[in-house]
Amino acid sequence: MRFLKFSLKSLMFLFIGFVICYIGLYTYAYLSPKLDLKTSGSLYIYDNTEELVYQGSSTNEWANIEEISPSLINAIIATEDKNFYEHNGFDYLRIAKAMYLNIKNKDIVQGASTISQQYIKNLYLDFDKTWSRKIEEAFLTLELEVHYDKDEILEGYINTINYGQGNMGIVNAASYYFNKKPSELSLEEAIMLAGIPKNPGHYNPVTDYAACIKRAKVVAKAMLNNNYITEDTYENLFKSEIPIYGERKENNLQMLMYYQDAVLNELENIGNIPKSFIESGGLKIYTTLDMDAQSKMEESILKNQTNPEAQVASVIVDPHTGAVLALTGGMNYAESEYNRAIQSKRQVGSTMKPFLYYAALENNLTMASSFASTPTTFNLANGKTYEPTNAGDLYANKDITMAAAIAFSDNIYAVKTNLFLGVDKMIEVAKRTGIKAKLDEIASLPLGTNEINILDFANGYATFASGGYQRETYFIERVEDLDGNVLYEKDHENKLVLNPNYTYILNEMLANTTNSKFIDYTTPTALTIASKVNNKYAIKTGTSNNDYWIIGYNADCLMLTWMGYDEGKTITQDIRTNARNAWAETMESVASGREQTWYETPQNIVGVPLDAVTGKTTSNKGKMAMYYFVKGTEPNYSPEQYVSSTN
Repeated sequence: MRFLKFSLKSLMFLFIGFVICYIGLYTYAYLSPKLDLKTSGSLYIYDNTEELVYQGSSTNEWANIEEISPSLINAIIATEDKNFYEHNGFDYLRIAKAMYLNIKNKDIVQGASTISQQYIKNLYLDFDKTWSRKIEEAFLTLELEVHYDKDEILEGYINTINYGQGNMGIVNAASYYFNKKPSELSLEEAIMLAGIPKNPGHYNPVTDYAACIKRAKVVAKAMLNNNYITEDTYENLFKSEIPIYGERKENNLQMLMYYQDAVLNELENIGNIPKSFIESGGLKIYTTLDMDAQSKMEESILKNQTNPEAQVASVIVDPHTGAVLALTGGMNYAESEYNRAIQSKRQVGSTMKPFLYYAALENNLTMASSFASTPTTFNLANGKTYEPTNAGDLYANKDITMAAAIAFSDNIYAVKTNLFLGVDKMIEVAKRTGIKAKLDEIASLPLGTNEINILDFANGYATFASGGYQRETYFIERVEDLDGNVLYEKDHENKLVLNPNYTYILNEMLANTTNSKFIDYTTPTALTIASKVNNKYAIKTGTSNNDYWIIGYNADCLMLTWMGYDEGKTITQDIRTNARNAWAETMESVASGREQTWYETPQNIVGVPLDAVTGKTTSNKGKMAMYYFVKGTEPNYSPEQYVSSTN
């Protein structure tokens, strides 16, 4: 009896406490400032001329509830929150059911978020997934419910949903997929759109029409079960293919969305943005995007696309700042939203060698230092042997210089240099230039057997292109709220991490990859594009079984391009040719109308004309190339052979 009385008192106490908390929370929510639904969570992205190139989340193109097809409204309610008009922001029965099913199945098999909760998450853009953020989202859901009626909340939600292909909000989605206004959508079109938010990258009809229709039929079934459509209507849906428009009215570049993804990825990692930018109304993001460079890069890549299965990742960087001017993570965002520029890692092949040769210069080797290029078996410290081969199994069968080894991308020379210096030397240089990837202390490291992300790799090459300054690549110059208050501004650092003398020599060596004077037992690796470029570039190519890279730069522009296959298919000659031609055409297009400059020769550098391959004196001008040395390390040749560093 005592236990029963105690239990009843406890339950009464808990009930009263719950009621007090409930009233208190709603009173707090009611007294909180009212959110402006048409501006909260807005996202505006500008290029480097401060022209608007993207607006999302909330947009100026806002459809009032009366301007939205009733079929779409019914489809969304039936699929996402059938009790939307009955609950006060939280569907407690649905929460209990979801908890029961998840516990029973020992996995998350069902969610319980209401439209109101999802709307708040849309405004947050999922920046923070901590428990404190979830609690804050719950409070904001209460605020939403006490300040707005259900139609206003539903209107805001439909105008902020991610419908895939970079379309945020129903106005953008209806225009992009069907070239219609939201009020003009047919029943089938409305059902298709309602199904996309479940997985925007997969269920949109441009990426995968079949998957979109399969999901649409799930939505249609929910509408049938909730009496929004009849059995007869349900049975006659999607009997014929629905026409898809699939075009954007402005900035209809098929690769531009990859750049936007990279911007949002960087935004998520900026710690200066307030915990909740909803309160500031939204964000204006000023980026480093150069629309001219972006469009020229896309045009060149597509022009040279002869293999429909091949993919691409490419990035253009300003070496003076590290600003990313253009980027693509694939051939077509509509077909694949997987962003290879920021998400994938690939073997880099011989494009790893410049980090080795800079280390060699720093450790007292010169352009003229020689090793024999012959088939070699290396006995390693672990007791194993290693037998690298040159491309095409071609060898000089004589001593060649470092300058020649870079021009030919000779693997034997590279491995000998790596083992001579000690593998740690090359890794230390790579880390100093800004590369974050884990690099293995192995003999084959200069042959690019490690996998590196293209943006990570761009950090290292940007250090060479800048003359030795480590400037991390970036996309965002500053972020403001909608009132113009600066929330974040890029802090530009200039850390000199490499010796300018050795950097200059390395860059001169890389420029010889298009120099016909180096033709010998093989040809320089980029000679085929020599006739396609008018400016001087430091260029390095790299190949693995599944990857082809071309990277090149001068003092004003750096471009890295990877081409290959997602599934590890062996690359063929057409991939190499397409990548080289696309790189050359892009660089020359970007350079057009701009003054392109090579690097000023440091005062401590002298130049000597020598035989391109052997590094010896020669009277054959057809084989004579310029070798550069730090004063005091040059060969002991006659004074008339030296060329002043000011020439």
